[in-house]
Amino acid sequence: MTENLKVEVVGLNRVKGKHLIAQVRLSNTGAEKQLSWAGEMGDRTRPLGAIKWASGIGVLDAQARTWLLPYKPADSPCLCSDRDRDSLGHFIDPGRSIIVYAVLPAPSGNPATTTVVTPVGPPMLNVPISDEAPTSDFPDPDAEPVTPVARRIILPSESLDKTEETADDGKDLQVNLSADVLFAVDKATLTPKAKSIMARTAKLIDTSPATVVTVAGHADSSGNDAINDPLSLRRAQAVQRALSALLPGDEVRFQSKGYGSRRPLYSNDSDEGKRRNRRVTVTFPKPQSAAQQPVTTTSPGATGLTGTTKADGQPIAMEVAGLRRLPGGLGLLTYKITNEGPAETWFRDLHHAQDWEAYKYQAASNVRVTDVTARRQYLPGRLEVPTDNGVDFYCACTDVSGVRISTEKFAPGQTREFWSVFALPDTADTLKVKIGPFRDLQVPIQ
Repeated sequence: MTENLKVEVVGLNRVKGKHLIAQVRLSNTGAEKQLSWAGEMGDRTRPLGAIKWASGIGVLDAQARTWLLPYKPADSPCLCSDRDRDSLGHFIDPGRSIIVYAVLPAPSGNPATTTVVTPVGPPMLNVPISDEAPTSDFPDPDAEPVTPVARRIILPSESLDKTEETADDGKDLQVNLSADVLFAVDKATLTPKAKSIMARTAKLIDTSPATVVTVAGHADSSGNDAINDPLSLRRAQAVQRALSALLPGDEVRFQSKGYGSRRPLYSNDSDEGKRRNRRVTVTFPKPQSAAQQPVTTTSPGATGLTGTTKADGQPIAMEVAGLRRLPGGLGLLTYKITNEGPAETWFRDLHHAQDWEAYKYQAASNVRVTDVTARRQYLPGRLEVPTDNGVDFYCACTDVSGVRISTEKFAPGQTREFWSVFALPDTADTLKVKIGPFRDLQVPIQ
């Protein structure tokens, strides 16, 4: 994302079987300008109080479906390189390099390789982990109280007919059923169309290890609590009765609640947001999937995965660099955007997604991956961040706000590579990819 900043992983060491020490070399490959490194390497998902930490270095723990970041000690925001403490200075001079580090939890399952993430570019795949001790001295996370910093990765998808959307955190499925499809206006009696939706949801529950299923009714901000609360509860109870009747035996216990309009998923400022907030949410442990395909990164991609558009009269080109399958049902999409015109221009279509998306900051989230055969659309993953008032969500994709606010500004001939993390269906080998205003592409999975 930053011209002339080269990022290399030069050390990845597992310590005591449970910690990871990551070392990253940052090089200024330019010949003229200094580069400010601390802002580039900072974690965008937590306030740090000062721009001086390498807090954005982390790993993608695909098995646990989490994004692992450096530990937080009791007396500082990050167990990682500190610009002042480590005498690193503010800038990297042209032609010079520095090495920064982060101490974080080791990924689960004792893998031989992992995916390293930084704020400055796409995740780096298949980085070897050494069980040898690192050559330099680093802080011992067992020598002081530290708090792990982990972001659950939520993978959303939806049916093309908009009857339901699903959020998968690797442990539970949260299935949001459209109340507009299930019920008539202000009614709690299931419609005929709801029959197939109930059957599909019951099948998911039946293939899961669920013993308890929660059913929650929700409303939009129209009306008042006196109307919305009892209506949302009656709708939840109607869905519970329908699902219970479709499940064999009595091993599954249901819990039904009505929340009225108090738990919106999306903004109620638009009709689309209100429609999605009118829902019944069914939550249960994730069904057991079949054995996954082996992960490969050497399959050749198809050619012709390109598109063109214009921004302020300048020709803009796009090329898909790859759609790669990762462990844990994850996928990584990378693509390049180039300004092919003679003048500098902004290309802002990457963050102009539908207004119902619950991302707190602007990001390159205007990307969709579709399994046409299964009639299912996948949205960019979200990083779930706990807050004092609940949770925030950040897109698991290229950030285009804060330090990255100029990411969508292109000089003549300039190219940038963007990325997004998605869920990928186990059986598909090619998916339809839609990036902003560019044409649909049929992209093979590598």
